[in-house]
Amino acid sequence: MKLVILGPQASGKGTQANMIAEELDIPHISTGDIFRKNIKEQTELGKEALKYINDGKLVPDEVTNKIIKDRLNERDCEEGFILDGFPRNTAQAGVLDNFTQIAKVIEIQVSDEEAIKRITGRRTCEKCGAVFSIYQEDDAAINNVCKKCGGKLVIRKDDTKEAITKRLEIYHNETEPLVDYYKEKKILLKINGERPIEIIFKEIINKLK
Repeated sequence: MKLVILGPQASGKGTQANMIAEELDIPHISTGDIFRKNIKEQTELGKEALKYINDGKLVPDEVTNKIIKDRLNERDCEEGFILDGFPRNTAQAGVLDNFTQIAKVIEIQVSDEEAIKRITGRRTCEKCGAVFSIYQEDDAAINNVCKKCGGKLVIRKDDTKEAITKRLEIYHNETEPLVDYYKEKKILLKINGERPIEIIFKEIINKLK
């Protein structure tokens, strides 16, 4: 099962992708995770990506395309995968079509207001990278102390309202056209993302069967 999951920032698509990957026993391939790993390790790719991410911009297509193509050629992807964060535009979708065939595309829908609320409520541990939310009655987020490692919780530069608004604008302009792209291919599944995680997950699995 070769899948793509779409949705704006804070739609919960990363959480759903993890759950789907575990349920179907396929790898969850997140471009964000790949970039964050490179940023943490201070590789050349990480340094280049960080310049764009901190400004709320997307990493250039040519960089992302190569990373994804190399990753999908690895052995664990032979039986399927779920792509999270790629493609981000119709040009990338065309590149993806050239080297594999996607079975289903899952679109997690949330409003801009909900996305902004969720992201501005995030607190990230500057030591271990764990993420908490002030809207989930989490003592760690409220007290700004990571309950995993005791590190200090901070608001990431790309989690400010200004950066989020810019990223949402990019999503609507560049990524949302993918909805029509995959709708024409008759492989699009639309999912309401403003509900409890488990209910969303059950609906996705039922629609994939």
